[in-house]
Amino acid sequence: SVRTVEIERLEQVLEKDPLVQDAEVFLDARDFVRVTVIQREPVIRIIDKDGWNYYLDKNGIRMPLSKHFTARVVVATGSIPVYVPDFLEREKHLLRQLFLLSTELRKDAFLNAMIGQIFVSSNGDFILAPLIGDQKIVFGKYEDAQDKIQNLKIFYHEAMPYEGWRKYRSIDVRFRGQVICK
Repeated sequence: SVRTVEIERLEQVLEKDPLVQDAEVFLDARDFVRVTVIQREPVIRIIDKDGWNYYLDKNGIRMPLSKHFTARVVVATGSIPVYVPDFLEREKHLLRQLFLLSTELRKDAFLNAMIGQIFVSSNGDFILAPLIGDQKIVFGKYEDAQDKIQNLKIFYHEAMPYEGWRKYRSIDVRFRGQVICK
């Protein structure tokens, strides 16, 4: 019987699932149980320095990997510190900077499709690996990120069509107003 369904309890159980952002359970006018679930959306996959493997959602909350689904998001590896729940509140926390960089890359349709991996070196520099071409992109620290991203986009749109995707081994955008290639 519908009257025996514990609506609040069912909603609480659904919301405890780490892949669920919000759940609403209610009875409609015909006494049907209606369930509305909003899934959490992974935006970056992290493999930290201790080998922990998880996703971060768009709010920076850790999500476990799914046994049935692999999200097509940027993978971050290297010297990534262990997750702490308040990492977004810590200005200098490397995981915060990594999350913000991935957010900036996702905002741009070209770079979102282009960048497949972010490697964090032992000194905290970010190295991006594109899906097309063999080069690495030395991004450096997360300072002046918008300028570095803009310089990278200009380089890809202006220089790459003339020189080709395989000409360069590395693209370095660490320095203000410059793109240095090898």
